Amino acid sequence: MTSTIDEWRSFLARWSQEWADAWDPEHARDERDEEARRERRLGFAPAAEERIAAAEKRLGHRLPPSYRTFLQVSDGWRHAGGFVRLLAGTEGLRRHEDAARMAEFYQRELGENSAPEEVLLAGMWQRALQLDVESDLTYVLMDPGDVGDDGEWAVYCYASWRAAPPERYASFRAFMEAMHQEFHGLCVNRLGPKFVNATTEALDASVEEARREALRGRHEAAEAALNLAVAYGRPRAVGLRDQIRRLSGQTGMGSFGLLLEDPRYAPELLPVIATEQVGHGRPGDRAAWTHLLRGAADTVRETGEEILRRFQEGTFRYTAEGPFGRAVEEARELARWGDADAAWHVLRAALPEWQPLGPDHLAPLGLLADPLLGPLCTRERGRELLATPRAGQRGDTPVPAPDLDPPGLAWLSETGPGDALVPYRFLLVEGVDPAELPARAGADDSAVLSEPMTSWETQRRRHGNREVSTWDDRALASVGRAGPDWSFAFEPAQGRGFDERRFVSPAVAASPGTRALVVWSDPAEPHHPGVFHLSVAENGEERYAFTVRKTTITKRGDIPDAFDPDRLFPQGEPLADRLGERRTLEALASGFGVRLPRHALTRGRLHTFTTRSWSRPPAPGEPYTVLRFERRRSR
Repeated sequence: MTSTIDEWRSFLARWSQEWADAWDPEHARDERDEEARRERRLGFAPAAEERIAAAEKRLGHRLPPSYRTFLQVSDGWRHAGGFVRLLAGTEGLRRHEDAARMAEFYQRELGENSAPEEVLLAGMWQRALQLDVESDLTYVLMDPGDVGDDGEWAVYCYASWRAAPPERYASFRAFMEAMHQEFHGLCVNRLGPKFVNATTEALDASVEEARREALRGRHEAAEAALNLAVAYGRPRAVGLRDQIRRLSGQTGMGSFGLLLEDPRYAPELLPVIATEQVGHGRPGDRAAWTHLLRGAADTVRETGEEILRRFQEGTFRYTAEGPFGRAVEEARELARWGDADAAWHVLRAALPEWQPLGPDHLAPLGLLADPLLGPLCTRERGRELLATPRAGQRGDTPVPAPDLDPPGLAWLSETGPGDALVPYRFLLVEGVDPAELPARAGADDSAVLSEPMTSWETQRRRHGNREVSTWDDRALASVGRAGPDWSFAFEPAQGRGFDERRFVSPAVAASPGTRALVVWSDPAEPHHPGVFHLSVAENGEERYAFTVRKTTITKRGDIPDAFDPDRLFPQGEPLADRLGERRTLEALASGFGVRLPRHALTRGRLHTFTTRSWSRPPAPGEPYTVLRFERRRSR
């Protein structure tokens, strides 16, 4: 765009007319501005080829294509953006020679690992030609050492009052387009809806078409059009563009513009911001929240206060109307028991039936703020959602995003040192709903499920225990479904030592009328021998069990061939390789049809309960230790 003479002429004429129509006498600098308004022209007479050639000879460079063509249309320019009052033509163009006194600073920042662009920038201050003639402490520099494949020189715009590195543009043409956009943005701020011209009308039409394209699932084309409209300051474009950004995984990008002040959209968009600013169950920054809503109507501020309260109490839940709303409830029930992929499949199937809250609502963003459904919305799934036609629009159905959870149990053997799930132990019970596990394996009759918690919250609660015993080994276990007919109770077992002499398998107490199994894995490390244990119980009795430690295997009961530890853990194979662990987990998954949900255990939210101790009480005369921790304020 704007690279040929005709394109430059059309672009500059349009800019001049828009400037003249938006001209404010109070902002006039001198008589030259009044003259430019009367003539409706910000430019000057074209530069003859002789003048251009003379400037090139004086400066020792052939000028880059877009600037050279610009000079053939206008030998200089007034009001390039908001802070450059006069841009050089053939006569005002000069060597910069580090007049900004920044070369030393950037040279000093260079090191052995400096990127090529950092090296270019450090040398630019000495090489550059200076374009600004009159400005508000703003330098416009064109660098003959930073040349693209098209022969264009990069242009750098630097203002010390911005407290930021120079802004780089790939060419003079790109710089001028950006300054035209800056001019539009400043006019929108000053004049609001009164700033209307052919450019704004065309941009507003493109925003409306981008809205339709987004609902058809063509979100990338929509975002590109909206980005251009945002650059020109079109107010409606910001809220639409930010919705696409958030679902694309660009958290913290934008604030939805004027949509936040609209009572139709605030109930859906404010929770998304609250997720980042406040989080579930945390006090948050009330001052920041109040500042966010400072210009909103009373109804919106009241909505914001209610949302903040629900987030602080951990009670916020996303809701929607119609068939999609029913799918949300079904998906939440699946997600709270760990079935993240099935939950997403339910939402995915219902997306075409989702309906917006108003014309500028593009997608169910409230999902991102839901404590159970938000973790399902990965970047890939957010893009799948955006690519799905919805709200009555037609388009191509996207390729489904891959599932998050691997099958079976073997993925546990792929975790490494320092992983939050290592070491681990878990209980699986057949034919029992997860909600029934506290009654079968709870510490006492009062054991109940907590509200769903993240793994981090569970870890904090686990470490908040003020009393620790060498024999009382109760687990704070996360629970969920482990397959079509199984439930699980899982705990990362950091700091839990497996003592076979005192170990009591929870599978026995959990198995009356059914089957249950326990796995405890503490992988070997250079200074730690490691251990792997499996026990299976049925109808309240242990059927078989084995424990592998170093090269020793202890066995009890009639172990089926599929779980024979001599075959699964062959002699001479290092326990640290975890190959035997993997074979055992694969055999369990195949033999019992069980699995564990990696995503829910690591990134989701699950109910928890405190199990009975996995170790027996001390026998008479057997020593044990109890440690109690107290917090005391220093005086």
